[in-house]
Amino acid sequence: MVGILNAAVWCGSAVFLTIGLPALFSPELKKLLTVPGVGFAAEAVMARFFALQYWCGAIAAAHLLAEWLYFGRPARRWNLLLVTGMLAVALAGGLWLQPKMQNWHKIKYFGATAQMQAQAAKSFALWHGVSQTVNLLLIAGLVLHLWRVCRPPEGPRFGSFSKIRG
Repeated sequence: MVGILNAAVWCGSAVFLTIGLPALFSPELKKLLTVPGVGFAAEAVMARFFALQYWCGAIAAAHLLAEWLYFGRPARRWNLLLVTGMLAVALAGGLWLQPKMQNWHKIKYFGATAQMQAQAAKSFALWHGVSQTVNLLLIAGLVLHLWRVCRPPEGPRFGSFSKIRG
């Protein structure tokens, strides 16, 4: 049950980021918070999103380890690669890309020269597109992970011949 709940929360948070976060950039909120203020609010949401991603990835890895140790179920290579890959993507996004994007966002609005602001806006737009594409791939991986966790464990392929008495 822990694995299913964790996979559902992990997948739901990624879907929310893709669907819900753009609501911060609605015209009403832009009037209320100003354009740079909306961006800073989005950065705060992103920071919490990445913290949740780290926790969910760690719980998923611990769940695979617990299944192996407690139930004696060997961790399938595909499941292990999927979970570690998604955790690695989350770590790279939160520890490497997000700080760079925060810096470009600040320079975009508060840079010393117009040229610096234009260059930061260009870099921010490029990496924002890359992060959105990676997030969509992450959602696909999370849906697959959720599906795999919800499936019952696979039994032996063939039945035992010791049960057949003739």
